[in-house]
Order: sequence, then structure tokens, then C-alpha cells
Amino acid sequence: MAAGSIFRFAVLASLLFACSGTPKNEATTPLGPPNIVLVFVDDLGFGDLGCTGGAYRTPNIDRLATEGAFFTDFSVAQPVCSASRAALLTGCYPNRLGIHGALGPSNRHGLDPDETTLAEMLKEQGYATAIYGKWHLGLQEEVLPTRQGFDHFAGIPYSNDMWPQHPESDAYPPLPLFEQEQIVEYDPDQRQFTLGFARRGVEFLRASVAQQQPFFLYLPQPMPHVPLFVSEAFEGHSGKGLYGDVVEEIDAAVGMILQTLEELDVAENTMVIFTSDNGPWLSYGDHAGSTGGLREGKGTVFEGGVREPLLVRWPARIPAGLRVQEATMAIDILPTIATFTSAGLPQRLIDGRDISALWTGASESLDPDFPYYYWYRSNELQAMRSGKWKLHFPHGYRTMQGREGGSGGIPGKYDYSAKTGLELYDLSTDPKEQHDVAADHPEVVAAMDAAAEIMRGRLGDKLQGCVGSEVREPRRFDGDFGR
Repeated sequence: MAAGSIFRFAVLASLLFACSGTPKNEATTPLGPPNIVLVFVDDLGFGDLGCTGGAYRTPNIDRLATEGAFFTDFSVAQPVCSASRAALLTGCYPNRLGIHGALGPSNRHGLDPDETTLAEMLKEQGYATAIYGKWHLGLQEEVLPTRQGFDHFAGIPYSNDMWPQHPESDAYPPLPLFEQEQIVEYDPDQRQFTLGFARRGVEFLRASVAQQQPFFLYLPQPMPHVPLFVSEAFEGHSGKGLYGDVVEEIDAAVGMILQTLEELDVAENTMVIFTSDNGPWLSYGDHAGSTGGLREGKGTVFEGGVREPLLVRWPARIPAGLRVQEATMAIDILPTIATFTSAGLPQRLIDGRDISALWTGASESLDPDFPYYYWYRSNELQAMRSGKWKLHFPHGYRTMQGREGGSGGIPGKYDYSAKTGLELYDLSTDPKEQHDVAADHPEVVAAMDAAAEIMRGRLGDKLQGCVGSEVREPRRFDGDFGR
């Protein structure tokens, strides 16, 4: 297939529309199983959207918040690309699956096909499935999206900076662009990524509706991860620099999806989910996003690295303007969608919980028997959360505090000597994690530390020299990658 057919320029029409339908709260809907669109962007800051107080114009993404639910205390499972995606698609902590960090062209492992992905779960329910964008869970044929439940795949196998033009390394090979399991181009024109992948998504939506088949569209946009690119139509669009242009083009891509759903008369029963894989890459300065004042960013388990806005619009079931303040995590999305689609959960043990009652507003909080979330980084148990409390365990982390950020796509230098002790924060009053209150609440620290010790036995902890009894292996390969 010619590469030009993969990315067709998207003609931008009006991107603001009236709300479709009135939210309903019935336990079931007569409209059948919901369609699902999951937009997962890369390195977006919590403070980059209009609905979170950002400086950029994001009217289409903001619609998801005003016409659906805004989860204010949602977090990813790890503050880095591949690990975060593994958690989203499987409902598991990524270290349970042996997925750490950001896989690249030299890695010889990927997500084990024996794990059940969200796509596989929905495919069993008769859904058409597609992914357009960044995969980042392995590039060998055996672990590509088409072997993990997706009918259709066009995109890149890892981050868009893993190519010969990387500002800090010339060791990367050309960036491959895939169509299904074939490479159709190397070092493609990244200016066409955002609207091009959205356009492919629109084509998939139209085909699925024509075939009267429920659909799952996974749209993991490579931007606003560096290097930043926008189409000609969005150059200078924001008036706030290239990063702002990229964010506003992502918003336009979301608008294309929303417009298509309404044109096809399926918006009422389509669940549109928007979030990001981790916080901003702060060392890139003017090519990085804003945490909205949260501490640190990508690569750390402070709130700036793991907290992301989660927006979910589904007019048939989710009340407009719903605000959810209970702590939730990306591992919860798979079991929640399983509930809404009557799908069976994976046979292998997962870590997420069903939070469907929060999505519909049926409950403001869930059972107290599932009180903890854990954040690992490279199999180090670095932090955990219980309700309003967040406990950090002693670990080192990188920071840009006191250092100048990069400019024009060239990063600044992190300080890797920063360390945190055993510190407790009350996120209900101190979301910026500025005031350690561990000494004031020793009973909270003790209870959370005891729970952490159980988790170390299950999933391990490199900081303590623990090997977990429940860790599963990724799929591993020998030899060099070549096509």
C-alpha cells in the first residue's frame, strides 16, 4: 500500500456541536452494547487542557468534560510510555507483566500474547477493533496489535523520537510506519500523524457502522511527545508556540471523531474516553506541557508524573457535568468496560477494579476493601495511595528544580541526585505534595506500609530486594529485529 494512502489530509469542518441526547441512568440501555473510542495521547500535562485551566484552546476535549464525566484524581500506573500502555490495555500493573520503561528498537521482548487485552476482550463480544497511532508494546510480529486483538493497525511501534534525528543519540534506526504487519515507510512525515491517524479512525467508524457492528477504536496519538510536529493548517494556530499548536491539533482530531459519531447517529451510545499515558517531559522546556502546578513530571511518581485528566462521555449512561474525585487508575478501565459490555474478565489475574458506579454517578465512592493503588518505577515500589493519603517510600528521582528547561526541541539536563524519604501527603489539601505529614499520622503510615509489604511479596520491589511471587514473564525473542 502506498504510504500516501495512509495519511489523507483531514478537511476541518465545524468542530463544535450541540449535546446529543439526554443522559440516562437506567441499569441497562435499549441501544445495545456501547461503542467505544479511547483516545490516549502522549506526555500531555494535567494543566494543558481548557477544562483543567490550561492556556490552549481545546473546545472538543472540553466537551467531553461538560457533557460527560471528569475524573479529577485519575492516575496512570507508571509514569512512562510502554508500562503505562500495558496497564491500560490489560488491567494489570505493568510490572506484573514484565513490562518496564519505554521499549525501543533494541528491546527483544513485548507484551505476552497470552495476556488478554481490552481489544481481545471486546472482540470476543463481537466488536470490530482498530488501533491507529503508537503501539509501544513490542515490534516483533508475534506481539504486534494484530496478534493482540486488533483487526486493523496503522502506526508506529514505539515513540516518535526513536529515530536517527534524536537530539541526544544517533544510534536509532529509521522509524518504521506499519500497515497491519508490514512496514510501508521509514521516517514518515510526522506532520501528518495527528490528523492522519484520526482520519483513519473516521474511516473505521464509518465502515463499522455500515456493517452494523459495535466498534472499539483505540487512538493512541504519538503527540505531544517530542519531537513536535503539526500539519500546515495548525502552524501558529495557538499563538502560544509549537507545543500549543500540537495540543490544539489534537483537539481538532478529537472534534473529527465527535463529528463523525454524530453524523453516523451513534453518539448517544458511544463511550468516548480521553486521557494521557503520563505527565509532561519537563526537560524539554518550551516543548513540554504543564502539570498545572503538580509536583515533578514524566518519569516520576509524584502527581505531575502520574495524574492525568480522565474524561468520559457516554450520553446514554453518563450524566453531563459529572465530577468524580475518588482516586482511580488506568488499570480500572478494562474491568469497568467489561461490566458495561457484559464481557468476561481475563482468566489471568488482573489488578484493576470495576468502577462503573463512579462512571454513571450511581455512587460517589466504592467499597473500602479495595483501598490501595501502587506506583512502581522499573520494579521499584516508590509510592502508594489510600483515599486522600499518598505515601512515598525512600527512592531517588530526577528533577528539573533549579535547572533551566530546554528550548526548540533540545532538552535541558535533569538532576538525578534528588531523593525522597518515607513521606506522607494529604492530597485532598496538598495535591502539590509540598507538606510531609508522616510524623503527624504514624498510624496511617504504619497501615499503608503493612499493605505495601504484602504487595512486595506479590509483585516484588527492587528497592527492598524482593522478588514477587505473582510476576509473569513478557514474550521474549532472540536475534535482531529485521524486515
